[in-house]
Amino acid sequence: MLLFLLRRLGAGVALVWVIATLTFFLTSLTGSDPARRILGPTAGLDQVAAKSAELGLDRPVLERYWDWLTGALRGDLGTSWFTNEQIGGLIGDALPVSLSLVVAATVLTAAVSIVLGVVAAVRGGWLDGLLQGISTVAFAVPNFLVGLVLSLVFAVELGLFPALGYTAFTDDPGAWLASITLPAIALAIGAIATVATQTRGSMIDVLQQDYVRTLRSRGLPTRSVLLKHALRNAAPASLTVLSLQFIALISGAVVIEKVFGLNGLGERATSAAGQGDVPLVLGIVVVAVVVVVLVNLLVDVVLGWLNPKVRIA
Repeated sequence: MLLFLLRRLGAGVALVWVIATLTFFLTSLTGSDPARRILGPTAGLDQVAAKSAELGLDRPVLERYWDWLTGALRGDLGTSWFTNEQIGGLIGDALPVSLSLVVAATVLTAAVSIVLGVVAAVRGGWLDGLLQGISTVAFAVPNFLVGLVLSLVFAVELGLFPALGYTAFTDDPGAWLASITLPAIALAIGAIATVATQTRGSMIDVLQQDYVRTLRSRGLPTRSVLLKHALRNAAPASLTVLSLQFIALISGAVVIEKVFGLNGLGERATSAAGQGDVPLVLGIVVVAVVVVVLVNLLVDVVLGWLNPKVRIA
């Protein structure tokens, strides 16, 4: 098991390095002049040259990459070109917002998908068709549209939830839950459709296996057969799809944060990209990839526990 984890961790570290390196060089080849964008069109050539030297843009790109990489390994992601604030501080303020939203949407996706998938596989018939139809519609509707409808109905009209803003968990747990409920539901709708469909298919395949019929013939309760045996064997495929959906939820959170006025990583990323704040973009990319790698590592651990064959695959 330890060797299994070390292999996965090594692959994750390599992935972070490759993506961070590609992002650094791609942002260095945009052709724009960051110093001119910071100072504005009225700045003189001497001012632009001085600003470029201050930012280190007059040095070779490989030298700048090495300085950034060694700093990142020490935990120093640099400072924002536009606000002179530490990148770590800017990300640290936004990360809890995005993690709260994405984790809540992931938990909601897992819980609802298991129920829908199992019910559709076991009951079948018109109920299966109904659930499949609802899943198809939910997958097709854009999450920002769902977010706008939820905000209009439950926040503006009924006043049950706040329409905008985020409250930290440490400030008020109840207000925190209220502030992420509608965004999490809007973000999770499409993922629920995908994971529920996968769970349904996996459960149908497992329920047709000989060992399931044997367990039933021995008089085991239906609940025990479904939850202790069938669902556990169907879980790896669904869990793999859920881990992929987690990545999609991170990207989808960019739009949902805009809809509900949440100052998360998505909002910071779009603002930084629009301004050309390369250090902030790099920092957000690195942190996002690290989060994805850690989640995939956790999924691998769970898969290894559910199916020991995975550990030696």
